[in-house]
Amino acid sequence: MIEIREATAEDVPLLLQLIRELADYEKLLHEVEATEADLLRDGFGPERRFRALVALCDGVPAGFALWFFNYSTFQGRAGLYLEDLFVKPAFRGRGLGKALFARLARLAVEHRCGRFVWQVLDWNAPSIAFYEGLGARRHPEWLTMRLTGDPLARLAAQDTA
Repeated sequence: MIEIREATAEDVPLLLQLIRELADYEKLLHEVEATEADLLRDGFGPERRFRALVALCDGVPAGFALWFFNYSTFQGRAGLYLEDLFVKPAFRGRGLGKALFARLARLAVEHRCGRFVWQVLDWNAPSIAFYEGLGARRHPEWLTMRLTGDPLARLAAQDTA
C-alpha cells in the first residue's frame, strides 16, 4: 500500500537520510552539506523555503520529494519547482515515483501553477524515460547555469549599488 503525505518537522532526520541516499545514487554524496538544523529552519520554520512529501510503502519510508514555488514572468503565475525526488532502490517499480509526481501535479493545479519543472542528470536514462512516459518534455535549448562558493562571493562583493 502506497501513502504520500506532507512531511512534518519530525521527518527531518528521515529527509536528511533520503537526501544523502539520493546524493550517493547520483555520485554526489561529497557535496551534501545540509544538516537537520538547516532542513528544520528552512522547511518548517517561520519563513518556509521548501515543502516536502514523504512516500511510504506498507508503512515503511521509501522516498521523498522536496519542492518549492518559483515564478514565471512570462506566464504571470507561480510554478512548482521539484528540487529532488528519490525512491529507495528496494521500492522502485511499485508506483511510488508516479504517485509522488501525481501528488505534485495535483498541488501545482490546486495552486494554479503554470508550470511543473525539474532537472535530471543527462546520464540518468531510466529517470528520463520515466519522465517522458509521464508526458514531460526536454528543453535542450535551456542550459542550467550556477554560481556557488567563491565565484558567488566575488560577484556579491561587486554589488555597490
